Amino acid sequence: MQKMYNRFSNDIGIDLGTANTLVYAKGKGIIVNEPSVVALNTKSGRIVAVGSEAREMLGKNPEHIEVIRPLVEGVISDFDVTQEMLAYFIGKVERLSKKFFRPRVIVGVPSGITNVEQRAVFDAAHNAGAREVYIVEEPMAAAVGIGLPVREAIGSMVIDIGGGTADIAVISLSGIVHSKNLKIAGDRLNSDIIQYMRDAHNILIGEKTAEEVKIQIGAVYHNEVEALESIVRGRDIITGLPRQIRIVHTDIFLAIRDSITTLVEEVKAVLEQTPPELVADIMQRGIFLVGGGAGIRGLNELISEELEGIPVHVAEDPLHAVVRGTENIFNDFENYEQILIHENDEQELS
Repeated sequence: MQKMYNRFSNDIGIDLGTANTLVYAKGKGIIVNEPSVVALNTKSGRIVAVGSEAREMLGKNPEHIEVIRPLVEGVISDFDVTQEMLAYFIGKVERLSKKFFRPRVIVGVPSGITNVEQRAVFDAAHNAGAREVYIVEEPMAAAVGIGLPVREAIGSMVIDIGGGTADIAVISLSGIVHSKNLKIAGDRLNSDIIQYMRDAHNILIGEKTAEEVKIQIGAVYHNEVEALESIVRGRDIITGLPRQIRIVHTDIFLAIRDSITTLVEEVKAVLEQTPPELVADIMQRGIFLVGGGAGIRGLNELISEELEGIPVHVAEDPLHAVVRGTENIFNDFENYEQILIHENDEQELS
């Protein structure tokens, strides 16, 4: 019976991120890569836009349109809006490939989320239309997605820097041996840039501008040979009038330096608590950076330098590592099922 269900339903993998949600559909590939943003009409209570269209409204919305990011630091903060967003994305898959039964869904979440947070994910996915729901911790999914030998007795280390959280995890024998979940990720770095622009240049910029300049010229080495520049537009704090300035990558380095230093110190702390046999594997095979934060120029070199030369690799296609992991899990479900959190497991722990 179960095989019949799986044959006549869609398999959907979801990387439910604070900044972006990616959706994989078996046989179709990645069909959604959109911001985790919803625009709500507060007068009618109706959803006006989801994803990219909603993000375009951020900072430009009239009073009756509320632009909401329903996930904060990797977990659901607004259950109803998250449910609506998931229903919208799952509906996209269902319209593309109509099947008789409701879909089977794997959702990627930060490592170490609580039982209550897990329950919220299960309920939101079910209410959005899923028949079966499984949870996979994002660093594990990322490791599967980039082809690391997670089922073997070999130590693998992944640093997944997303929008709301950074996950540092050591993996072996289908489990996370030791991990650390930090609130130092893309959103924190954006806040750092906003604060730096205010303090150093007396200019107020928005979150969207901070994100754009981070991507354009973000770097953690202040001594790069080639200078990177960008124009930033905002409001002058003193005059209140519009103003634009030219900044260089050293500005971004100075803005995010303290947060990056904390991140590196936490990576060291995870390694210090990792069994020596696994540390030996990591020293030989290196550490793998995934997620949007992996694109910060010089980050892998900086971490390697701070770890006495342990190789740090930026994974190929780091932004899609987690959702590719759900694809690989579906393609070999029997062998990977043990890395998933099942609903009955979650209920037993509650």
